[in-house]
Amino acid sequence: MYGVPLMILPLIGYNVLVFLFGGVDWQSPMFSITMASGAVWTMTSSDIFLLVALFFLFIEILKSTHTGAGSIVDHILSTLVFIGCVVEFLLVAPAATSTFFIMTAIAFVDVVAGFSITIRGARRDFSVGPQQQS
Repeated sequence: MYGVPLMILPLIGYNVLVFLFGGVDWQSPMFSITMASGAVWTMTSSDIFLLVALFFLFIEILKSTHTGAGSIVDHILSTLVFIGCVVEFLLVAPAATSTFFIMTAIAFVDVVAGFSITIRGARRDFSVGPQQQS
């Protein structure tokens, strides 16, 4: 499962909810909690979906700290997931929602963070500069 970008799971989940189950009312309240201040905090379907996507982003960032041949494939696949999200957002009407846009932004952060962390880690692995002669 190391080479599979986890951000594909929210993409698949969104498409399953929208196309197989006939859509989701992303603003429908899932539950409400009365806070100590007296305010009522309400979680919507969109909030929960994006929370799950952020959890997968966290795991992806942890995965990007490992360097190796598999990480390059993972970064390429993450980039393809992001491109798929952008294309779907622009061309598929049911994907033109704020929820899908934020999920696409999360996929973008996954790509940028993955490459940035890998490059930063690779700099530490290789010494740059003149070599001392013996």
